[in-house]
Amino acid sequence: MIKCLALLSVSFILGMWTGELLGTWLGINPNVGGVTMGWLWGYRDAISLCTIGAGALTYIVGPVTGGALGASSEVIALSIGTGVVKTIAVTIFTPILASKIGLNNPSAAMAFGGIMGTSSGVAAGLAATDPKLVPYGAVTATFYTGLGCLICPSIFYLLLDWAI
Repeated sequence: MIKCLALLSVSFILGMWTGELLGTWLGINPNVGGVTMGWLWGYRDAISLCTIGAGALTYIVGPVTGGALGASSEVIALSIGTGVVKTIAVTIFTPILASKIGLNNPSAAMAFGGIMGTSSGVAAGLAATDPKLVPYGAVTATFYTGLGCLICPSIFYLLLDWAI
């Protein structure tokens, strides 16, 4: 089990973290990175790809989407793992990169929370950076999670089903 988590973590950090940053720069949703990783892992059906892509948003959106669409427990577990690795990556890299990206005021914290989206990762990373910024980042990250829970099992699934 530890070996599986290590493989998932490495593939996520190499694929998803860079995909998340590039996706953010290009205006592409992180779901695309999650779907790409799901495709590389061998999943070809819209339900599995949508669930793994939703897990790339947050570890909450993945199981909500998987439950709504009837995904297998294996796919839901992968979506949770993907979201947890994203949360850990955001937690670790936020204090390291905060000064380089100008994360030092409430407006920047709100933008950061809305871009990264993982509530716990954003809150932990901002707490390590500057505790006064946590509420600002957490509020937009929470909206990101809620919006993901609404959009992924409906619109995102329909788009994926149509594309595949």
